[in-house]
Amino acid sequence: MTTNLARTIEQIGERARSASRVLARATGSEKNFALEAIASHIEQSADRILSENDADLQAGTEKGLSSALLERARLTPKRIEAMASSVRSVVDLEDPVGKVLKQWSRPNGLKLSKVRVPIGVIGMIYESRPNVTSDAAALCLKSGNAVILRGGSESIRSNIALANAVGDGCKEAGLPEFSAQLVPSTERAAVTLMAQLERYIHLIIPRGGRSLIEAVTTAARMPVIKHYDGICAIYVDRAADIAMARDLVVNGKCQRPSVCNAIETLLVHEEIAPRFLPECANALWERGVELRGDDAVRQILGSRIKTATEEDWRTEFLDLVLAVKAVKNLDEAIEHIEMNGSHHSDAIVTDDRPAAEQFLRKVDSAAVFWNASTRFNDGGEFGFGAEIGISTDRLHARGPMGLEELTSYKYLVEGTGQTRT
Repeated sequence: MTTNLARTIEQIGERARSASRVLARATGSEKNFALEAIASHIEQSADRILSENDADLQAGTEKGLSSALLERARLTPKRIEAMASSVRSVVDLEDPVGKVLKQWSRPNGLKLSKVRVPIGVIGMIYESRPNVTSDAAALCLKSGNAVILRGGSESIRSNIALANAVGDGCKEAGLPEFSAQLVPSTERAAVTLMAQLERYIHLIIPRGGRSLIEAVTTAARMPVIKHYDGICAIYVDRAADIAMARDLVVNGKCQRPSVCNAIETLLVHEEIAPRFLPECANALWERGVELRGDDAVRQILGSRIKTATEEDWRTEFLDLVLAVKAVKNLDEAIEHIEMNGSHHSDAIVTDDRPAAEQFLRKVDSAAVFWNASTRFNDGGEFGFGAEIGISTDRLHARGPMGLEELTSYKYLVEGTGQTRT
């Protein structure tokens, strides 16, 4: 840990705390104006952001990064447009700050109110996807929080360009330009230094691989909300519509395989497997998916499918790879998910309502779906606007983290001179 890096992060923390005080008092219109300005600056900076992203991708290729990681880091004009649109979508969301959650009076005449307030300073540590930079900044600003961002080395240039656009937008709108700051270092020591900056950071959110999250959790001196692996499954029940199930599996695996809500496991009831698997496998093979199956699945699909290992059931492939297992019944499917999944996003495909209701009740994941793709476990799709991530914790937030999940509350107590005896 270099002395210079420690001083840099300390200075970032001081600036963030100062900015958070201003943001906590900012009106909804002031924050919305800043969001519009940020979106405009992202659009105006598109050429520079794309150029920096090209440099990131070239460096990543030279380092031998996987195709999945490179895809996560890649930006296109369409993705930059989507990032700006995502920031603007937050403008239309209800400002949670100042919302009265509950009011009541006590027999002694005290009047109490429970009111939403910002958390303060959020620390965000993430890998790969540059869009997290703008999404996190937008959500934190709208909820009245300052944010300190530390992205991965594979997107450092892209993230710096995006953070500059965010700062320019805040400055144009009259809010602190240090409302959202990026740690300009890829040293691993920066993660530990942030996790120990409890004087300034009130909540830290790691979003990435297991090693990153474990490092943050071990070092953190403030609360942590983890955004862990997405080992997601679809269970095709014996009462499933085959065409629907095929389409949901293809969408869940292929629409964007490098994201956390893509499916990694396909479970199929043994009664429907002989009819369903050949059709589904052909649709997946046409899209370049590698299938790995248990003995029962391989008997149906033949030698083209590889043998699944025990590790495959617990692996987040983040690529065009899918582990496939035949199960005897609904209970076995639920047991498999509970033992091997990551409690992120899981789905059942069936026309049997009692079976679906049992699955929805018993599967303990952040989002559980019936006849819908796991790809919908997303803040934007849930109507939250941009998301800061998908929490696999249980406290204080679970699933997509939007504006409300970035607030706390305080009690306002009004009296007329009461004293306690």
